[in-house]
Amino acid sequence: MAGQSIERREILRILTLAAGAATFPGFSKWSFACGHISNVLAQIKPAVYQPLFFTAPEYAMIERLTDIIIPTDDTPGAREAGVSEFIDLMVSRDPNLQPDFRTGLSWLNSHSENNSGKAFLSLNPAQQVTLLESLAYKKKFRPGEERGGKFFGRIREYTVMGFYTSEIGLKELDFPGLKFYAESPACPHQDDPEHRHLAPAPPKS
Repeated sequence: MAGQSIERREILRILTLAAGAATFPGFSKWSFACGHISNVLAQIKPAVYQPLFFTAPEYAMIERLTDIIIPTDDTPGAREAGVSEFIDLMVSRDPNLQPDFRTGLSWLNSHSENNSGKAFLSLNPAQQVTLLESLAYKKKFRPGEERGGKFFGRIREYTVMGFYTSEIGLKELDFPGLKFYAESPACPHQDDPEHRHLAPAPPKS
């Protein structure tokens, strides 16, 4: 459910926000991908994250929602990256975000109870995904769910932000900035420095 494009200006904004979050000592999992290696090694992480803004039930919902948006499959997902920790910190620092997240979680629980008679976390995984699909995809949108759609868009935005600014997230992208080289890697085509063996670039349309 996480696919979305991000413009360069937005990437810079995201990196700035994530860099500011990186100094918080309370993370048990999340770590900023672009943090200096010595700082990462020096930091002793707590065994368990203590939410700053969300109540325990709210935080459990945030954990589950981020896990659905970027699930764990054959590679680590949002849970392993500690994305819920990142979201909690970001919301705790921004009073403008707090009503959106709190009322959004409340709406989702009420919506779940109205549709199935159970709170969101009491649904099985398949039921949870089905409930969220109409909020996540325009083709499945249903009138009366505007508030839920806006909330899901916001939590998806911050899930993507938290995951792809984390060390785990950038490793999944094979981000070259995470690699360390003893010396600058040279061009592999030493026998053809002018790259005559490569096919010419197609003409621009």
